[in-house]
Amino acid sequence: MSEKKLNINVENSDAAIYVDTHRPRVRYSRMLFGQFLEHFHRQVYGGIFEPGSPLSDEHGFRLDVVEALRELRVPVVRWPGGCFVSAYHWAHGIGPNRRPEYDKAWRVEDPNTFGTDEFVTWCRMIGAEPYICTNGGTGSSQEMSDWVEYCNLAEVGRWAKMRLASGFREPHRVNYWSIGNENYGDWEMGAKSAVEWGRFVAESAKMMKRVDPTIKLYAAALPDLDWTLTLLRAAGQYLDCVSIHGYWDGLWQNNQPSSYSTCMMRALQPEAAVRMTENVIAVAGFEGRIGIAFDEWNLRGWHHPLTDDWPADIASRDKNDINATYSMADAIFSAGFLNSCLRHASTVRMANMAPVVNTRGPLFVHSRGIVMRTTYHVLWMYANLLGNEVCDAYVDCAMMCEGDSKVPVVDAVVTHDGAHGQYHAVLVNRHADRAVTCMMMSDGVKLNGSFAATQLSGDSTEAYNDIDQPDRVFPVATQIAFADGQVVIPPHSITSVTIT
Repeated sequence: MSEKKLNINVENSDAAIYVDTHRPRVRYSRMLFGQFLEHFHRQVYGGIFEPGSPLSDEHGFRLDVVEALRELRVPVVRWPGGCFVSAYHWAHGIGPNRRPEYDKAWRVEDPNTFGTDEFVTWCRMIGAEPYICTNGGTGSSQEMSDWVEYCNLAEVGRWAKMRLASGFREPHRVNYWSIGNENYGDWEMGAKSAVEWGRFVAESAKMMKRVDPTIKLYAAALPDLDWTLTLLRAAGQYLDCVSIHGYWDGLWQNNQPSSYSTCMMRALQPEAAVRMTENVIAVAGFEGRIGIAFDEWNLRGWHHPLTDDWPADIASRDKNDINATYSMADAIFSAGFLNSCLRHASTVRMANMAPVVNTRGPLFVHSRGIVMRTTYHVLWMYANLLGNEVCDAYVDCAMMCEGDSKVPVVDAVVTHDGAHGQYHAVLVNRHADRAVTCMMMSDGVKLNGSFAATQLSGDSTEAYNDIDQPDRVFPVATQIAFADGQVVIPPHSITSVTIT
């Protein structure tokens, strides 16, 4: 992308988007639009699962949440953690005689009323594939393989028979499994060195695939040569993907969200992490064989301060649910993240926004209903308005600057719908207060005509949705016109246009 001064003038283009329809297209995985659920604060209990609520069914599942997630066409959900999983023993959450356990990650009591059977049932209700992350901290290879047995074997083995006794005659058929969560970090229970981790993953993978050789298997990794190269040399032969995470506005201790402009300056960092991980996979000799799962991502890090004042610390987690936090900055950043994954669709095979409800999620769930945050509408647009193949497209545009940082003002992807022969472009204007003029060319021909479009913007960069203003930010169906290739895109907006 070239650098030039941003000078808004409808006579000239501030961004040029070049599409080459003759180059090969890449069919992307819908797993890029996945979600994540952890036993943290009100994500499970009081989030998706609230027995006794008039909004829940007889099993305790919030039906308004189910319906909203069906609208997102969520393809996959990762569970049960996250840091929670590194001391979670799954067998405590099955069968009729469950007992509460102290959650050593988040220092609260988990009632264990929501376990494997409930998770899989809920996933089927929303139309998603279950993706189980196993305990790579205090757990063992045996425990992981037993979990696969419980879920996937028909009737052979002790654990499969326990599932039968719980009333689930058919196997759960969980296809996606991950070994561990952030076991490279000293914050994680059961943290390991790179050498320890490679060996542990290899032995765990062998046992899990002895139970079901058809499962897709991932393992905790980093965009880091030393850690991930060591992992792949030890266990790469067993893995389908490496799992990486990213939060770019870390609010773990202090809940002071960064400004819109600061968030935009971090917009290129997700793609940099993908490129680094691709390089490590290639160095290890697994290019084209092992992919990437960005299975925890969000602009905002979860707020969970760690001090000696635990009652106050736990109460402070409520700050994650201040809806004013989730403004157009979150929407625009999330669109850029998804564009990065789509551009790398040959390697990025899954991505999971963290989490799906409450905390930093796209849905805020309260006792009387739900609020669709700005990011919910971004996810809806990507899940419902794109084609199924990514086209070769190049963006040349002006740059936004803050201090020594700079990012392109416009981000774009172009997709193709093979069934209908249509092209779908997503144009993202990162600028806070200026419209930009985009010129779009396909195979050297400037685009002309009026086309159906959907636009998401706000009356300011700080616009957000809340209980008393649920639709302040909402995608609007419209028509946009290209004249001699040019179209004007509103500030801080996401535009999806169907080109017929």
